[in-house]
Amino acid sequence: MAVVVGAVVVLGSGCEDPAAGKGAGKAASTPAASAPSPAKPVMPSLVGQKFTEAELAVKALATKGVEARSAYSDVPLAAAHSTWAVCFQTPAAGVPVEPASTVELSLVPPGKPCPDKAGAVLAPSKTPVASATPAAPKPKSSPPTDGGSTGGDAGGSGAGSSAYYKTCADARAAGAAPMRRGQPGYRSALDKDQDGIACDK
Repeated sequence: MAVVVGAVVVLGSGCEDPAAGKGAGKAASTPAASAPSPAKPVMPSLVGQKFTEAELAVKALATKGVEARSAYSDVPLAAAHSTWAVCFQTPAAGVPVEPASTVELSLVPPGKPCPDKAGAVLAPSKTPVASATPAAPKPKSSPPTDGGSTGGDAGGSGAGSSAYYKTCADARAAGAAPMRRGQPGYRSALDKDQDGIACDK
């Protein structure tokens, strides 16, 4: 009788242990459900904001910060541009932003309008294009009246000539001396010995 009861106990314990082991193994091998990845932040619209406000908004999304530049090619970016306004931004508003992204902002100084496109010229050059029209010739100054300059000249042809030399030194510098009566530049005032040859000595 005691032998039969012991056998039943042994059989019962043998039936329960394997089942319990298998169930525990299945529970341990089941992987935990993975959590969904968070959505990437998107670029806000920064156009119209002052640089300081836009910079704060960017720093909340990207770690590299902001690259600021002037929206006009002929207006340099001031060292203190905190009050400049944003005209253009890259990335555009609504575009997903990576933490390591670099944000570029094109700015204009206070009181200046935004250009049609980044890099435009604020003040186009108003210098007129040089025309091919030749310059008007300078009026010739008539030689001063020299009393007696025509006296004794042959036909007076030398007095009103186009060449005029105040002194013989001027005539020599111009390579015109000596000058004979009737030749351009001859004046009786320069012909000291009145031999018809001026600036010959």
